[in-house]
Amino acid sequence: MFWKRIRRRAGEVLGSGSRRLRTVSLLILAAEVLGVISAVDAVMKTRTSQGAIAWTVSLVTFPYLAVPAYWVFGRSEFQGYVTAHRLADVAVDPAAEQAERVGREFLLERPPGPYPAAAAERLAAIPTTRRNAVELLVDGEATFASIEAGIEAAQEYVLFQFFIVKDDELGRRMQRALIRKAREGVRVLFLYDEVGSHALPHRYKEELREAGAQVFNFHTRQGPRNRFQINFRNHRKVIVVDGRVAWVGGHNVGDEYLGKGELGYWRDTHVRIEGPAAVAAQLSFVEDWNWATGSLPEVDWVPDPAPDGADMPVLILPTGPADELDSAALMFTHAINTARERIWIASPYFVPDEGTMSALQLAALRGVDVRILIPDKADHTLVYLAAFTYFDEARQAGVRFYKYTGGFLHQKVVLVDDLAAGVGTANFDNRSFRLNFEITALIGDPDFVEEVDRMFESDFAQSRIVGPDEYSGRAFPFRLAARLARLLAPVL
Repeated sequence: MFWKRIRRRAGEVLGSGSRRLRTVSLLILAAEVLGVISAVDAVMKTRTSQGAIAWTVSLVTFPYLAVPAYWVFGRSEFQGYVTAHRLADVAVDPAAEQAERVGREFLLERPPGPYPAAAAERLAAIPTTRRNAVELLVDGEATFASIEAGIEAAQEYVLFQFFIVKDDELGRRMQRALIRKAREGVRVLFLYDEVGSHALPHRYKEELREAGAQVFNFHTRQGPRNRFQINFRNHRKVIVVDGRVAWVGGHNVGDEYLGKGELGYWRDTHVRIEGPAAVAAQLSFVEDWNWATGSLPEVDWVPDPAPDGADMPVLILPTGPADELDSAALMFTHAINTARERIWIASPYFVPDEGTMSALQLAALRGVDVRILIPDKADHTLVYLAAFTYFDEARQAGVRFYKYTGGFLHQKVVLVDDLAAGVGTANFDNRSFRLNFEITALIGDPDFVEEVDRMFESDFAQSRIVGPDEYSGRAFPFRLAARLARLLAPVL
């Protein structure tokens, strides 16, 4: 059918008498040929069958719109980003041998037999470390007060990375803290995503540079093959002070993260990590910095234990489109498959792929308490609509959905049995699974897990359970819009 249409178009071109008509016909023919070529490329390279089908149908049916969209948004592999072998990459540093020798005492000893965290460690290419202290930071005031205090205590350097940085009250507060340290001679490295922070004014960055800070964007589009590629985004939020303390979680730098935006109260979660795991978070930053600037910063690679005998096991798991595997999707799938009693997931966006959806259904069918906590308010309409289409099929297997009504829920947290909790930047959607650079801290400490349990219970108390009419009881136009949004989910 495709080639018949192209031959027909070619005949029209050859047979057209008018120069203008011939030009228009050539453009139409070129668009349709490019549509077919792009569809073949999508079939060969798109990581999921849903995405491949969505792109192929669009490219063949609407090539005039779909072809430019595909070459901007369609790729699922990030070209040019050299995925470091994480701890092995540090071997180029003169201090690496000492760091490795000292770091061995902080590695978590594996028990005999099957090891549940083995798959996650292989995905991270980083081992789980012990002798860490982790503080759960609930909401913006606690998070940014902790970060500001950490910056103030810096002696050597501050690594500061966010997806979104705004020039508002909170943004200027963070800027002032960084400028103070830079003027004291502390090295400040400031990395931001150019898409997420597109509104950050030049003046804000120049004021940091004038104080001595190094400021760069992630530079997603560098390299000849990435010139028009804006679909990959660095969604990580990582702060590291002196290689000893790190912060990871869902907050960005903006007043809304303190509940001062249009969505009102902002429910989010961060963690403060002190100990050897901070070096792993630092490695994630250094890899991104190396991509953005082509240089490796001087940092301390020798891990230090947390004070007061703290001994929390922590695994830092960076994921992204440069990985050979779909690391974020596999991380969630592994957590779901590992669960024997419960798997609780909080995410502002719930648009799973077939694999993670099947894992949730199977977990519920084998008797696991599966709960999904999502916001009742929407900040992204298409993703919000797509989530409705999953309610019925998941609930039939026993999955329970809760909609948070106390404000806007933005946290990215997972709780597995009484074994482990994860806090990070990855949402439960295709963008985080395959298109964004993300980072998650997995903590296997009973006291920390209990604290996360209490946090979830408090959130559930401020939520409503999604009932059977949430989707099927809606009017046809709403259900149609939700289904169309779901079709677009693999390419969002």
